Amino acid sequence: MKAMILAAGRGERLRPLTDKTPKPLIRVAGRSLIEYHLHNLAAAGFRDVIINTAWLADKIHQQIGDGSHYNVSVRYSDEGTALETAGGIVNALSLLGDEPFLVVNGDIYCEFDFTTLSNPSTHLPNNSQAHLVLVNNPSHNESGDFTLQDGMIKNTGDTMYTFSGIGIYRPEFFSGQKDGVLPLAPILRQKCDEELVSGQVYNGRWTDVGTIERLQQLEKELG
Repeated sequence: MKAMILAAGRGERLRPLTDKTPKPLIRVAGRSLIEYHLHNLAAAGFRDVIINTAWLADKIHQQIGDGSHYNVSVRYSDEGTALETAGGIVNALSLLGDEPFLVVNGDIYCEFDFTTLSNPSTHLPNNSQAHLVLVNNPSHNESGDFTLQDGMIKNTGDTMYTFSGIGIYRPEFFSGQKDGVLPLAPILRQKCDEELVSGQVYNGRWTDVGTIERLQQLEKELG
């Protein structure tokens, strides 16, 4: 299965760090966020990785190169101006191919075992078009995003979880979507209403490194 790391965002809430460093290259405990992903993906057997870029794209190209240093093969989907999550994926579909693919947010830290997602037929039952990994709600998203009922993700329910930024998608999940700037959340909610999204809950270490405070806390935890 191919994997895509989302690395195009500006990282406004991490300024001034992101004024000169793209968010996925922010370092924590001696290694950049995107490098943690590359090492974990390689350890799980993923070899083909697509990285989308926009803000300070050249710095990501320079540091990651062709991916051989991380035992993966990296190709880039350069956007110029960031297209948001779904827009970035749609823009990269020609690189991702016709089979299900893994997508990981480049601005999270996690210790998720990607081998558990390496067989998409296990996680995309029946006519499911996507499979999301959910986590317990962090303090900055206490109300959560989705609930999980009988293995399928719903928009509302008694126990809410937060979307981790890790998911598997079939290409048809994005069928009919136009090129350009396109957020993922509205599409996900529609697909959930159509009962096309399965999911699981991950209880391990996970951090959305979206602010200076969260970055400092993670550095403290890992240091």
